[in-house]
Amino acid sequence: MSPQTLRETVLKAAVEYIADHGPDGLSFRQVAQAAGVSHQAPYHHFTDRKGIFEAISIEGYELFNAAMIDALSGDPDDPSTALLEAYVGFALDHRGHFRVMFRPDLCSADDDPALAQLHDQSFGTLVDFVREILGPKASINDIRARATAMWALAHGLATLLIDGPLDDTIGPVTNWRALVRSVAEQSGIATPKKRGR
Repeated sequence: MSPQTLRETVLKAAVEYIADHGPDGLSFRQVAQAAGVSHQAPYHHFTDRKGIFEAISIEGYELFNAAMIDALSGDPDDPSTALLEAYVGFALDHRGHFRVMFRPDLCSADDDPALAQLHDQSFGTLVDFVREILGPKASINDIRARATAMWALAHGLATLLIDGPLDDTIGPVTNWRALVRSVAEQSGIATPKKRGR
């Protein structure tokens, strides 16, 4: 197995473990066993748990940023809801990454310039979008507040769908996209595209 293939195999096994069990109980021994490699193999690429969490976060933010940009590239009728759907959809499709990316206790962007850049890029995409929909007269405080509201709404929904008691509280969620759209409308976040835009 080539070094690059070994790294990808170990990383994939770690992501799958975290998707099923969460990140807190992750050990290199478990990852090695799941990847079908020796117990020492993960140490060839990741010196410790923090190293593997950083790699998962970097990979996650790359996928996440692509999903956010893709959500807007199709010129959707309701771009705000499209972004919320992209966020929640990413979380559901990439649970292992999602469960690590927003945990500074596992890996901090302050310690990794590459991770910090990707983190800033994702929030920058959201802020630039909000700046556009609010128009040139919007204050920086208005832009930040709207961006934070969208982020909180999407992250909260994603977390409730993955780890929270949403099904027990409101009943089974059979269509998460319909739920996102409904919540976006109820919260006032939905913003239909301006005609002629």
